[in-house]
Amino acid sequence: MKTKTIRLLSLSAIMITCLVMAFSFQGCKTEAPAVEEDTAETEEAEEAVTEDAKEETAEEEVVEEDASEEEEDESLKDLQITGNINILNGLELSDAVNDGRPVAVMIENSPDSRPQSGLINADIVFEVVDEYGITRYVAVFSSIDAEIMGPVRSARIYYAEIARSFDPIYVFWGTYDDAYPVLKAMDMDLMDANSDRYVPYTNAGWRDKTRSNITEHTAFIDIAGIREDAEGHGYSLEGGQSPMNFKLDAVESDRGSINDIVVDFSHSEYKVGFAYDAENNTYLKSLAGQPHTDYESGKQLELNNVIVMITDIDGPIDQWGHMVVRTTGTHEAGEAYYFMDGNMHEGTWGRSSIFDPFEFLDKDGNPVLFNRGSTWVCMIQGVDRLNY
Repeated sequence: MKTKTIRLLSLSAIMITCLVMAFSFQGCKTEAPAVEEDTAETEEAEEAVTEDAKEETAEEEVVEEDASEEEEDESLKDLQITGNINILNGLELSDAVNDGRPVAVMIENSPDSRPQSGLINADIVFEVVDEYGITRYVAVFSSIDAEIMGPVRSARIYYAEIARSFDPIYVFWGTYDDAYPVLKAMDMDLMDANSDRYVPYTNAGWRDKTRSNITEHTAFIDIAGIREDAEGHGYSLEGGQSPMNFKLDAVESDRGSINDIVVDFSHSEYKVGFAYDAENNTYLKSLAGQPHTDYESGKQLELNNVIVMITDIDGPIDQWGHMVVRTTGTHEAGEAYYFMDGNMHEGTWGRSSIFDPFEFLDKDGNPVLFNRGSTWVCMIQGVDRLNY
């Protein structure tokens, strides 16, 4: 009996032990999912922290980029000359530097018209090809009231569009009949030195037949007379707009050695050159292989900046050989080369409409800062016509 009782007790003990172990294992199994959930939550939390860190890093990078751009903008602002200056040449206003409303005058460039009068006093000159490969100038005056300019020639639509960018008084010696209504639609203060048939007339012009035996090369005009007639027509003598932003000349250590710039507009008679004068930090202009001089003084034209704009030029489009030149467009479509301080800076040009000033930007999209003084702008149809 004792033996059976002991055996029964042993069996009972074993069964109880097994039951305890079974319940223990079941307990472990029920707690395992909870551990997995905790692990998943931990991983999600870690991922969230990582994402937050990434976002913070990205935000820091954006802030750094913005700060860099702001610093660059501030740097440009520090370099830019502002204040009491002429808007076309950046020089401080004085008895010798006026701030008159821009007057844009058409001046010709056929060989028989050379040397011209007045170009030496222009603040900005745009040169563009005309019919038969001849170039013509839109000469813009503000700081100096030139006493004689010419020979003055007729307008073209794209020359008028260029002039319109300055909101000037635009003066020319006639144009073809179809062009007059287009010019009038530009909402520009116009004066024709040829007649009053379509637009207001200025009698500030005259003919000097000692200059040539060809009538079209004998027309001249003066700024004072233009301003007087403009006031009589109710035009404002104040205002205007400019594409230019200015800086001080580069110090000698920052100046380059790009010495000869050549622009081939069409034929050899209209090939122009700009030779860098390192001593004066200016560019001496040549025309058809000879110094381009002023008729009255005999001095060579000297510029502080040279701009070469690449654009679309088509034609001739009619029996008279008229051309079409694109004067507006986006910066993506407007390649430009800026020469100053013996250096060349690539960039772009653009403007939304003919009523806006041109925008000159560097390759980073910042406004170009030019040297103070006079500027010559060449508009050509391809960079292959530019050598430097």
